Amino acid sequence: LPPDAITDDDRIRLRHGHGHSLVEMYAIKYDRLERVPDLVVYPASDAEVVALVEAAARHDVCLVPYGGGTNVSEALRCPPDEERMIVAVDLARMNRILWIDPVNRMACIQAGAVGRHIQEQLGAHGFTMGHEPDSVELSTLGGWIATHCSGMKKNRYGNIEDLVLDMHVVTPRGELSRPVVVPRESVGIDPRRWVFGSEGTLGIITRAVVKIFPLPEVQRYDAILFRNFEDGVAFMRDLTHEARPPASVRLVDNLQFQLSMTLKPKAEGLAALGRRLEKFLVTKVLGFDPDRMVACTLVYEGTRAEVAAEERAVRRLMRRYRGMRAGAANGQRGYQLTFGIAYLRDFIMRHHILGESLETSVSWSQVLPLCQNVKRRLAEEYAARRLPGRIFASCRVTQVYQTGVCVYFYLAFHHEGVERPSEVFAELERCARDEILKSGGWLSHHHGVGKL
Repeated sequence: LPPDAITDDDRIRLRHGHGHSLVEMYAIKYDRLERVPDLVVYPASDAEVVALVEAAARHDVCLVPYGGGTNVSEALRCPPDEERMIVAVDLARMNRILWIDPVNRMACIQAGAVGRHIQEQLGAHGFTMGHEPDSVELSTLGGWIATHCSGMKKNRYGNIEDLVLDMHVVTPRGELSRPVVVPRESVGIDPRRWVFGSEGTLGIITRAVVKIFPLPEVQRYDAILFRNFEDGVAFMRDLTHEARPPASVRLVDNLQFQLSMTLKPKAEGLAALGRRLEKFLVTKVLGFDPDRMVACTLVYEGTRAEVAAEERAVRRLMRRYRGMRAGAANGQRGYQLTFGIAYLRDFIMRHHILGESLETSVSWSQVLPLCQNVKRRLAEEYAARRLPGRIFASCRVTQVYQTGVCVYFYLAFHHEGVERPSEVFAELERCARDEILKSGGWLSHHHGVGKL
């Protein structure tokens, strides 16, 4: 590698030695990391990655691929007892869209390309990849593949395994590469499938061929209020079974709904009066209970005919479960809030509040029992430790399938005066995962597992 592609700068090494899990963020703010990479390198081509991997194999050096550094599974954490030299391989210089094929609706993109840049550059040519994880402003194509990622608009565009047609991977045993991309094949075991979710353990992804779609003719937001979480879940289930769901459908429970209300910008004058009238209409006239009501945000994308058909199905099922439309502005605000969760978490950390999310994949029949069991277990564990106040334990349903859903849990607590707060939080998080598994859920829907 050229000299400017290698650095041992302390701050750069520190940044490449952690992801964005709560424990890691707490450690770099208030504690310390026991080990960080010894070097950070920036290859700019497939050939440089091949040379790097060959050298690492020859000298028994540990390589850690690095994309946007947004993982929440401690995948980048360096074990303090690792005896080998550790080198972080930052793919930031491999960030280009190499070609776009508008006829076959494909594009070849380097693994270090950041999500928001992929959106902008494909958009300039009239296309989109449609993949929009919460971390899209910082995460990379290579990271999406390595963690088996899912995006918020997967109902329309698919998860990452649906979008990737081919990939190029450099491994210690050679390159995984193919001369042609075809729609489907049946020639035995497909080694490309091993790379999804491999989290950097099998090789370094350098580029991939992905599906692309014309920019949607229509994009619309909406929101629906339901009287309780049970009605909201039933609405989402029927929407999945009886119609084609919009690009994104997300349901928050009552506690998270109340939190979103507190984050609304302050209204004054006529706007404030309008809000008071809305509240009176919803809670007094229509009888929605403020302590039970929930909200569902929707994003429609597609042709005018497709969006119109999806809206008709949503309205029909909304009436079945006594829902009420809350408008496009609330839908857009609810959708955009998802991108702010990580910033909110780091802000409240300054005020003695630790908070984090975890997610699971679960069948429809187990959604409600799982949500209830996890909240109950967290409340019991919190009380048993005699921690201050009450734990914040909330959930949302974020991705829907014919057979089940992805459920996100958010937990937080005020820790002023608590010893080893990040360790206490980790204990509570493990209790939540334990209860998830007991209730029929799984370890992860799309975050991966890392070292966590």
